[in-house]
Amino acid sequence: MRTDPFREFDRLTQNLLGQAARPVTMPIDAFRDDHEFVVSFDLPGVDADSIDLEVERNVLTVRASRPPLQNAEGREIVLNERPAGAFSRQLFLGDTLDADRIDAAYADGVLTLRIPIAEQAKPRKISIHATDRQQAISR
Repeated sequence: MRTDPFREFDRLTQNLLGQAARPVTMPIDAFRDDHEFVVSFDLPGVDADSIDLEVERNVLTVRASRPPLQNAEGREIVLNERPAGAFSRQLFLGDTLDADRIDAAYADGVLTLRIPIAEQAKPRKISIHATDRQQAISR
């Protein structure tokens, strides 16, 4: 097993200060699928009850927490790289998405949000009414 001196420094800093030296990230994938926008957040080891979703002024905030690995009697922690504690991520939704109809599902450590495209942002056809009467264009 190779050692990473920076990882060791991060681990020592975390032990001394009681906090993570690197920011905890919440990786995402996002894509548009027909008439909705889909965002998937990787949250392995996170209990569904610890996830909090909030939308305020078209800003979506996702908060979650992962408990730290416990050092139970008879257990010796050899390696502890997975981040623990509370973390969050914010996304700007824009005016083209319908933030009032977000659907959220959590399965296999992945939080998936389906956000419908707002009706006013969907492409639509405009009908043209032909008239028999010709009009003169004047300047």
